Amino acid sequence: MLDSQILDQLKGVYQNLENQIELVYNNSEHAKQAELVEMLNSLAQTSDKISVSASSESANAPSFSIKYNGEFNGVSFVGIPGGHEFTSLVLAILNSDLKGKLPDEGIIRRIKSIKGDVKLRTYISLSCENCPEVVQSLNLISILNSNISHEMVDGEFEQEEIERLKIQGVPSVMVGDELFSSGKTNLAALLTKLEEKFGSVDLSDEDRELGTFDVVVVGAGPAGASAAIYSARKGLKTVVIAEKVGGQVSDTKGIENLISVPYTEGPELSSKLLGHMNEYDISILEHRLVKKVENSSLKELTLSSGETLKTKSLIIATGAKWRELGIEGEKEYTGRGVAYCPHCDGPYYKGKDVAVIGGGNSGVEAAIDLAGIVKSVTLYEFLTELKADEVLVKKLESLDNVNIIKNARTSKVIGDGDKVVALEYENREDGSLHEQKLDGVFVQIGLSPNSSFIKDVVNTNKFGEIEIDTKCRTNIAGIYAAGDVTTVPYKQIIISMGEGAKAALAAFEDNMTS
Repeated sequence: MLDSQILDQLKGVYQNLENQIELVYNNSEHAKQAELVEMLNSLAQTSDKISVSASSESANAPSFSIKYNGEFNGVSFVGIPGGHEFTSLVLAILNSDLKGKLPDEGIIRRIKSIKGDVKLRTYISLSCENCPEVVQSLNLISILNSNISHEMVDGEFEQEEIERLKIQGVPSVMVGDELFSSGKTNLAALLTKLEEKFGSVDLSDEDRELGTFDVVVVGAGPAGASAAIYSARKGLKTVVIAEKVGGQVSDTKGIENLISVPYTEGPELSSKLLGHMNEYDISILEHRLVKKVENSSLKELTLSSGETLKTKSLIIATGAKWRELGIEGEKEYTGRGVAYCPHCDGPYYKGKDVAVIGGGNSGVEAAIDLAGIVKSVTLYEFLTELKADEVLVKKLESLDNVNIIKNARTSKVIGDGDKVVALEYENREDGSLHEQKLDGVFVQIGLSPNSSFIKDVVNTNKFGEIEIDTKCRTNIAGIYAAGDVTTVPYKQIIISMGEGAKAALAAFEDNMTS
């Protein structure tokens, strides 16, 4: 099942395993059981530390769990983790032996401090691009905390269960029959939700205080990485705080306008940003958000982890996130008919009627993609004309199962308690309200700056963008901002990189003259 090239690569990945990893599969009469066993045996060929065995348990679907040094470590899989999820299995084996890219000690302490007996199941699709991050994060949490277990479930093998639980999007994380998390998320957000729901042991004062730095950069996308590198090159003690390295770029597919790089993809560029930062003496604290900033001669930051640190210069490079509609019913039905990723959740609406909100490039592209899967697509645009590129608009207009409604303000997502059943919108020309019956709503209305944590400290405009001067200074001395979170025009990767460099140089210049 696994070709020789992949097996050779895995031999390199697993060459430093030190302890025994056992892949224990359950007995099943399913037609794909042999395929699972073959894949597991292929993996076992890559290291003498990996073995395969059969359990005495029976299951309806192909499934297996991981044992570490003879003990189950809480990680299991239902289905055959191929496609995007093959990496999740590869990393689960590696992480079981505490190898690979692990969180820093502060995050590990938080994971180990979560209370309770927690059993999580994540329902995924092998075509979902957002699912692996959730699966890998929860697998890691289970490996590090013996009170937590996590099972990945390929929805293909559990259709009756998906219908019973009324799951309409992936990834969907369940605790029992309760939806714990739905859609795209990351380790930082999942860890916080686990702490809030199940409680955790408080950090000691010593663990909370991270120290004082010359420069703190918040965000690790193109702007943040650039600011950190330029700061470190000036000999400044620099730390980066971020949910994840790469930021929004991590979710970008093809990138063709980064000058001197004809083509790259988001994950590859994110990896290179991390690699470049690692060439310098830069502390990188991932999986964290800044909750509060206190302005004084030294800026004091309080993080979502409960940790605190101080700095002379603060550079905000937190970028932007996908905007929500902010209308009634949107949050209530997220994961149950309201979605933000057509690539991930589109297959769940095969043969159904859906809406796409937004007439820019992302909205029109989403409508085109969905039209090949669903029964019908209705695209709603607030303005009188679509904002997307002409070539995309022409393609959309050529599709028989697409309807376009312009000059429309969506006002309410309507559900029956379990799922979305309709969308209410206003005709902006005459003010009349209309209701369209449908099964799903895909929101594609652009980006919103990640500035909420700092908006009461520095000036922002009506869109939430941080106001800056030509050298990335805000109205507060010692606080700078760069990239998509600011008022700088044209939200582009290459512009963000330049703005990050400017912010770092301005901070250095101000420190030298103060």
